[in-house]
Amino acid sequence: MSCPHQQWDRRRALAAATGLVAGSLLPLVGAGRGAAAPGLVPGSGLAAAAQYTNPVIWQDFADIDVIRVGATYYASASTMHYSPGAPVLRSYDLVNWEIAGHSVPSLDFGTKYDLNGGRGYVRGIWASSLAHRPSNGTFYWLGQIDFARTYIYTATAVEGPWNRLTTISTPYYDAGLLVDSDDTLYVAYGNTTISVAQLSPDGRTQVRAQQVFTTPSSVGTLEGARFYKINGQYYIFLTRPANGQYILKSSSGPFGPYTMRQVLLDLRGPIPGGGVPHQGGLVQTQSGAWYYLAFVDAYPGGRVPALAPITWTSDGWPVVQLVNGAWGQSYPSPIVPAPPRQVTPMIGVDTFDGTVLKPKWEWNHNPDNTRWSVNNGLTLRTATVTNDLYWARNTLTHRIQGPTSTATVDLDFSAMRDGDRAGLALLRDSSAWIGVKRDGGVTRVVMVNRLTMDGNWNTTGTGTEVASATVTGSRVRLRAAADIRPGAARPGTFSFSTDGTNFVRLGPSFSMGNDWRFFMGYRFALFNHATQALGGAVRVQRFELSTP
Repeated sequence: MSCPHQQWDRRRALAAATGLVAGSLLPLVGAGRGAAAPGLVPGSGLAAAAQYTNPVIWQDFADIDVIRVGATYYASASTMHYSPGAPVLRSYDLVNWEIAGHSVPSLDFGTKYDLNGGRGYVRGIWASSLAHRPSNGTFYWLGQIDFARTYIYTATAVEGPWNRLTTISTPYYDAGLLVDSDDTLYVAYGNTTISVAQLSPDGRTQVRAQQVFTTPSSVGTLEGARFYKINGQYYIFLTRPANGQYILKSSSGPFGPYTMRQVLLDLRGPIPGGGVPHQGGLVQTQSGAWYYLAFVDAYPGGRVPALAPITWTSDGWPVVQLVNGAWGQSYPSPIVPAPPRQVTPMIGVDTFDGTVLKPKWEWNHNPDNTRWSVNNGLTLRTATVTNDLYWARNTLTHRIQGPTSTATVDLDFSAMRDGDRAGLALLRDSSAWIGVKRDGGVTRVVMVNRLTMDGNWNTTGTGTEVASATVTGSRVRLRAAADIRPGAARPGTFSFSTDGTNFVRLGPSFSMGNDWRFFMGYRFALFNHATQALGGAVRVQRFELSTP
């Protein structure tokens, strides 16, 4: 959720925990953004179940925008300080998703995003918008950075290349981009005070902006705009963090006036221990069915997507379809044509084949591209001299699969130098890792915890070594197991193997916190940094993400 720091505590206090009583639901409007449908076409050759289960993706993808282009669905999500930013997910059925690319190739918004004299933790890519413009066959990503200005990137394919189209001096906070039926570009944005801007035909400048709605004090905060035109009506879909969803409707054009309806409030979600589904987008299937793809607060794992069908009232308001008064843990599968291919699984083995990273990987801040390479294996050369992992460049992250999963890494440490630290972390504002330390020519495998940050994301603890073992040779297999079921702090455990088969537990369980304020959930992270001098390197031959 993208909220100014001074407002976070007040807003999230509204959000609360689990077991909330389902609130009133009002019609939820569909949007002229994309289309799909429920259940699978008989004879399509798909071996799909009759129902899907929520969450549809048990990984951290928040502030979702979702569209359909032809027979393909795309979604975008927040990534804060991770680079590249704004992943684009792809699906052919709204249930099975893959990561196709990133709309923001690099966070080139200042040196703090390089871990160079400053840090960009919990800044960067907040709630932003993804749209497709049929007139020129182009995808548009739009988002504001640091409350300073808005950036627009474009590409003709979601895999890229994505290029910056323009910078607009107005920061469109939590923006939703609409390509109208006459090809005009509009942006809905704001917090509590909601505005609409019209862009120039080429999308490079603002030609008009106007406040269109002020949130009643009885509702509180509304933000996270998504902008739609459906059946000639304009809709702005807004979230009340983090327990409600509202919608505005105008019959008089994009600049209003708008009337408001509540879509959901304090609705029980589909994940035990998790929060209320909210802040997502609406999409229509090829057959005319409508769906709402929202996220559920599910820390320590993060904010994970859940899908529910939508119907409409006769006067044009959307309604979430409930199961026993709650957002369903399962629903009938969307009816869609057979996909052209199976999507790439979000778990499995990566041997870093080829010469580029797969799009499931994101760096902690921008990397130093002179200090890493992929060539049938990942080489991480030390890029920073520091005793603080939160300052170390070229830490490579991977989302954790819920509810529980394990990451296993094959590490060649033969080129490490004295003072180097390399390994596999559970990374967040409170972190721990298993890895290799080389000091005085001696190599040990260690478990380190108590890496911590404060609420301003400054380091308060650089880690304490709590267990170690000597290793010989040049390779070790490292393993981290993570339980990210929400509702409580959960354990992460570490182990290692010198023969590749038999694993030895190392150190105590690490408690992964479930506080929301870092926003991003825990991630697995590969790192290699120096504490004495640059020059060392490690090679990751294999990474495997597996579930029980």
